[in-house]
Amino acid sequence: MASSKEEAAIAYWKENVRLLITLLIIWFAVSFGLGIFLAPALNNIVIGGYPLGFWFAQQGSIYTFIVLIFVYVAKMNALDRKYDVHEE
Repeated sequence: MASSKEEAAIAYWKENVRLLITLLIIWFAVSFGLGIFLAPALNNIVIGGYPLGFWFAQQGSIYTFIVLIFVYVAKMNALDRKYDVHEE
């Protein structure tokens, strides 16, 4: 009995860490990749009078981070229900 609970706990944390790594990679790609590395190329596109590279550096990474928070909450709620560790 304890072995199956331990295996479930290990599987839960593996999925949790995989989700965290995925979301952090997305955040890094948007904030660092688009906001810094690709900014010169993106600056050729203008939206609302501002270059797209500037927009990603100033606003895009913040908006992406907020969306990723909501994605994390939704995915973790589903993961908690899957492993029956959710709160009601």
